[in-house]
Amino acid sequence: MRRRLIAAATVVAAAIACAHPAAADMAHSTLVSTDPVDYTPHVMDGTVWSMAVIGDTVVVGGAFTKVTDSTRRTTFARKNLFAFDLHDGAIRTFAPQVDGAVYSLAAGPDGTVYAGGAFKTVNGAAQRGLTRLTLGGQRISSFAARIGWGDVRALQARGSRLYAAGTFQTINGVNRAGLARVNAISGAVDTGFDARLTAPGLARTRVEHFDISPDGRRLVAVGALLRASGYDRTQIAMFDVAGPSAQLSSWYTDAYKPQCMKGFDTYLRQVKFSPDGSYFVVAATGRASSPDRLCDSAARFEVAGSGRHNPTWVQRTGGDSLYALAVTGSAVYLGGHQRYFDNPYGSDAKGPGPGAVARPGIGAVSSSTGRALSWNPTRKRGVGVRVFIALPEGLLVGSDTDELGREFHGRVGLFPMR
Repeated sequence: MRRRLIAAATVVAAAIACAHPAAADMAHSTLVSTDPVDYTPHVMDGTVWSMAVIGDTVVVGGAFTKVTDSTRRTTFARKNLFAFDLHDGAIRTFAPQVDGAVYSLAAGPDGTVYAGGAFKTVNGAAQRGLTRLTLGGQRISSFAARIGWGDVRALQARGSRLYAAGTFQTINGVNRAGLARVNAISGAVDTGFDARLTAPGLARTRVEHFDISPDGRRLVAVGALLRASGYDRTQIAMFDVAGPSAQLSSWYTDAYKPQCMKGFDTYLRQVKFSPDGSYFVVAATGRASSPDRLCDSAARFEVAGSGRHNPTWVQRTGGDSLYALAVTGSAVYLGGHQRYFDNPYGSDAKGPGPGAVARPGIGAVSSSTGRALSWNPTRKRGVGVRVFIALPEGLLVGSDTDELGREFHGRVGLFPMR
């Protein structure tokens, strides 16, 4: 185990420009180390679902009740939200009270953070599903956005606008199925922005995740959706969001029309643009193994061009789910409860197929070919990684298990740059 001293980490981090992006992953010229830093705190139960970086503070959201420092000698009561110092792991006083899981976080203006999830109250006040907080843990009451029912699963702030996605069907009483845009300060719904998502025949329309291109012009949403603005769009749709409305793009793919295991209204779990915005990658579950379907896979799609698109490449695990990804240009990091990469002909029943390589719980693939790279830190698989954030300092990871890089790391880890 390579020991990384706090003082050394602080010096290195200070030497790197720390203008952390609001949403898009940071471009990296090389792979990160396979040895996570030793100073991150530990979440001792539940699941970490989301992270956001505001200056030198990492805010962590999920469904948990107990956090310790890196030594595991001091325990802090933190329910579903906490924060720590990016450079030395010190746990902050940030401890707002929310009565449900936090699934999504986004950096806000003036050193604040947006939180979305399944909660109904914040610090004792009614505020369902969506809130804005100071880093002191106070609820900003002037931000008045509230969902009607359901939850918020993804957030991104861009200038004066905040985008939210999830299982909700209304915000502030305005009908918005699964995807909405609100004023970043007041929380008022942008009435000119309506993606008109529907899912005929499914129990409900929901957006599992979305990403916005680095230039802010395009939004790709994935989830339980079958139509957008009146046109067929199975599980994935792209919009032009540069203007006042959500203009459906002519870009589409039929790659996710074939069903996986019965019972999945959507098997797509996360989507991320590349740092240059020229392509994006989708991570999927599906509980099925097939060399001719995109179940339990990651797939790259090019942005350019109109009409139908097929994937540039597909990485198949052979029947194990992928839930999270980060796209850094030099690599695509993938996390889930997978056992193998390069495994299109493998399955739970038959085991790994020809050419399969072991990548338990976490791994990286080439952004150009989709083939497994040698990066193989390993992690206890559990259900899976839920969030990656690529930063100048390295790669943050949040999950539901306590082993990362063959070391104890309770649900939070940071792989530093080499």
